[in-house]
Amino acid sequence: MARNLDPKCRQCRREGEKLFLKGEKCYTDKCSIERRSYAPGQHGQKSGQRLSGYGQQLREKQKIRRLYGVLERQFRKVFAEASRRKGQTGENLLQLLESRLDSVAYRMGFGSSRAEARQVVRHNGVLVNGKRVNIPSYNLRPGDVVQLTDAARAQLRVKAALEAAESRGFPEWLEVDVKAGKGTFKAYPSRDELPATLKEGLVVELYSR
Repeated sequence: MARNLDPKCRQCRREGEKLFLKGEKCYTDKCSIERRSYAPGQHGQKSGQRLSGYGQQLREKQKIRRLYGVLERQFRKVFAEASRRKGQTGENLLQLLESRLDSVAYRMGFGSSRAEARQVVRHNGVLVNGKRVNIPSYNLRPGDVVQLTDAARAQLRVKAALEAAESRGFPEWLEVDVKAGKGTFKAYPSRDELPATLKEGLVVELYSR
């Protein structure tokens, strides 16, 4: 299975903001953005660099891809599906990415990061409507119930991730029972419930060229 092996902190620095790729470390002063808020590499500290319109669109697409841990080919498929659906393509795109099983598992606190939640899914640690599903890209529908297996719920890292997520609070579109290690995907998130830093319109413009 192909995956992005670039250092996670380097990816955050390249995009100039926290992508929360390293779990709890991102909430501490050890976060690389807190210590070095400039791009990585020899010329990272150069100031006054201006991106062209295309450069801004490409940068935004890369940021969203990295945030959700999706490779280019997968991202194009998700965008194609978003453009086929009714409504605004950009909002559809974010909703489809948020409804992926690995993303929902992360939002429910089954992992401290999307990568960790994806690993829990791949290792047969998650049930969807009572059936084992180990495909991270599996798209959930409103009303689907996602639950940890007994073996996964007993893991210390999963317990710690659940406690940390509970302390921060869960999104409105999810209903989570921390003690039972299960939750319900109530609805697709509306645009105002998603990060305001995402500029999905630039991605739509990029693929409309």
